[in-house]
Amino acid sequence: MASVCFYFQVHQPYRLRHYTIFDNGPDYFDDNKNAQVCRKVAHKCYLPTNRLLLELIKAHEGRFKVSFSITGVVLEQFRNYAPEVLATFQELAATGCVEFLAETYYHSLSFLYSPSEFAAQVQAHKELIRELFGQTPQVFRNTELVYSNAVAETIERTGGFKAILAEGADHILGYRSPNYIYRPPNTQNLKLLLKNYRLSDDIAFRFSNPHWSEWPMRAPKFAQWINAVNGNGFTVNLFVDYETFGEHQWEDTGIFDFLRCLPEEVLKHPDNNFMTPSEVADAYESVDIVDVPRLMSWADTERDLSAWLGNAMQQNAITQLYSLERAVKRSDDPDLLEDWRKLQTSDHFYYMCTKWFADGDVHKYFNPYNSPYDSYINFMNVLDNLSMRCRAGRHRHQSQGSITTLLPA
Repeated sequence: MASVCFYFQVHQPYRLRHYTIFDNGPDYFDDNKNAQVCRKVAHKCYLPTNRLLLELIKAHEGRFKVSFSITGVVLEQFRNYAPEVLATFQELAATGCVEFLAETYYHSLSFLYSPSEFAAQVQAHKELIRELFGQTPQVFRNTELVYSNAVAETIERTGGFKAILAEGADHILGYRSPNYIYRPPNTQNLKLLLKNYRLSDDIAFRFSNPHWSEWPMRAPKFAQWINAVNGNGFTVNLFVDYETFGEHQWEDTGIFDFLRCLPEEVLKHPDNNFMTPSEVADAYESVDIVDVPRLMSWADTERDLSAWLGNAMQQNAITQLYSLERAVKRSDDPDLLEDWRKLQTSDHFYYMCTKWFADGDVHKYFNPYNSPYDSYINFMNVLDNLSMRCRAGRHRHQSQGSITTLLPA
């Protein structure tokens, strides 16, 4: 049996406006730019791909299934800038063939810096998914597939999750295949689904590359590669950014034709099917324990966190950001808290990256800055103003407290 498990990541950050040391207002985010990008990607990717998936689910009478992890921040933008996109995701949810996964609401690296903030964001995201799609997520996918044993242990303690996703990196699998189900150490019931990065990257990165030895890749050829898993695994986990369809891989590459034909080609083999992550977790037993003591991600050839935390600028920016957590939460200012959380989105630190990406064109596609240094300066200018708002709030509370002590009981 080869169960194809499609998972799509849907995310757009709140991009910052150009913010200088002479600015002193809390209007940090570029609403015009965010609306422009959201609508552009909606036109090129979200709407045509959602409509195609609806077609395929109907055509194959429910045998074709997919899953999404959609961040809270992009769902907010759909509500504000492209409600028709949100409506099509709700249509997909209504089919019963689409699963929505849990992640951090703000697409943050909070697990590394604040366990309480991480828990709050996971809970807020679960509530939003229930509100919009009528599902309670049963599978967790951390931001950028950041994963380690500690992440898995935390998610199992959280309760309500049957599986967690991670990168099927060679350095943690060794001779083993990502096409089986595994279990994290020190967990009892949580299953580990690993991305088949070779086949996933064939779609996400290599599909339109004329220098690739397998170009052009068409659905029959890809289905043959999936067929080869039969007898050598249970599941083919294809984890890709949703913007692959129509945005990273433009329509004229044939990417939509590929997706349109793929279910039929896969289902020609009697032992193939499509499953969502929770269905995979229910259908198959884990065959081994996979030990991941150090954090890893799905980014670049290193599969580490250097894309977000690899240089001094990134480390300084994120450390300073989380150092304000106590002051922000003591302020009881919901606007301040919301701004602080939007600044946690991993993209802000990605824009500061100075390393050379093996798949750099895709990673830098939506980068609004001319250089990593421009990104860092802009972010720190914003953070300085946010820090001033924290101090102002603290002084205000202290003043109110002093007045209260003078009043009669």
